[in-house]
Amino acid sequence: MPKPSNLTLFCFPCAGASASVYFSWRRNAPQWLRIVPVELPGRGARLAQPLLRDFEQVVLQLTDQLLPDFSQPFAFFGHSFGALIAYGVALELRKRGRIAPSALIVACCSAPSRRDDERLTKLDTDDAIVEELRNLKGTPPELFEHSEMLRITVDVASADFAACRSFKRGDAPPLDTDIFVYGGADDDVTEESLDAWRLESSRRTTVEIFAGGHFFLREHESLFLANLFEKMRKI
Repeated sequence: MPKPSNLTLFCFPCAGASASVYFSWRRNAPQWLRIVPVELPGRGARLAQPLLRDFEQVVLQLTDQLLPDFSQPFAFFGHSFGALIAYGVALELRKRGRIAPSALIVACCSAPSRRDDERLTKLDTDDAIVEELRNLKGTPPELFEHSEMLRITVDVASADFAACRSFKRGDAPPLDTDIFVYGGADDDVTEESLDAWRLESSRRTTVEIFAGGHFFLREHESLFLANLFEKMRKI
């Protein structure tokens, strides 16, 4: 079997998270696949920068930041809020007349046409955000007992939820790129909401459901990465 061409996979984290969630992916990726965890302002290595609460601002800043890296074949991966951001950056690249990603991979994120605005509207207080983080079961339990770290996490999640609320689908035509969609069988994001990503692509769209919840990709990381890397090998 011929060796695949080099490919860069830009990985966008979920609400409240930093790029560090993808560090283990870099260690496990095949040599031909370059994993680039994308850090949003106000967390991780960019902790000193102000948080952004507007979707368009996040997209424009990340597009400007990453643009020099888009000269080689690349794809986008996003988990939950990160999937929406990845989609937004893909749209912005098209608006600027730049090359599209070879694929858009989204996990545990309702399609733009299926956003649950009512749920997002309720995530506007500290208590509501903490409850949401507990329910999603992606935050280490010990963090809820550490007031300083919890404060940082809630502030970051608050900004990300605000940015998510400000997203507007508009009338953007479908992207000319493959979309690979993943979901968790026990996640609140329904298969119908995942399947609606087909409306956002003029090419192929696939939907796969894994055992687990909103963070199934962490619960079954080895299995998921094997599936993801195989898809990347074929694009």
